[in-house]
Amino acid sequence: MHRLFLLRHAKSGWAAPGMTDFERPLTASGISDAEALGRHMRDSGLLLDLVLCSTARRARETLDRVLSVFGEMTPRIIHDEELYNSDAARYVEIIRQAPENAALLVVGHNPMMEDLAFALPGGGNADAMRLASSGFPTCGLAVLGFENPLSELKPGTGSLEAFLRPERV
Repeated sequence: MHRLFLLRHAKSGWAAPGMTDFERPLTASGISDAEALGRHMRDSGLLLDLVLCSTARRARETLDRVLSVFGEMTPRIIHDEELYNSDAARYVEIIRQAPENAALLVVGHNPMMEDLAFALPGGGNADAMRLASSGFPTCGLAVLGFENPLSELKPGTGSLEAFLRPERV
């Protein structure tokens, strides 16, 4: 079984004068949510082999806070600037081209995270499907399982195993 974790960056502040959207930092609640998610992932055994992360500041800070509680279990990280401003189809291509692994985390942005969370599973856990149907919040995490390697990723072939929202971890 191969796992794909889709993580939307945590809550970020508005751009200050002279700051670009790309440079927006996390808020205090975003930092707290990301650390809580990291603890939940670690304690639940949701461990990672590889991370593909947008180069936007809020995505990098989210990943840093999530992984801050993993200790020595930190996975390999690849920062990819295309994850900042690509569509869901490009996200799928990037995932397919990633080095072979059993558990891949993608840290990115909406609407791509939400688009993938709806397009990739053909079914899954009823509670997770219900939670996912109400939108993909900041610091939301979709956990999908696939029988085939992620290099063969196709819409409708996965199973939504879990959908974690900040207020539920």
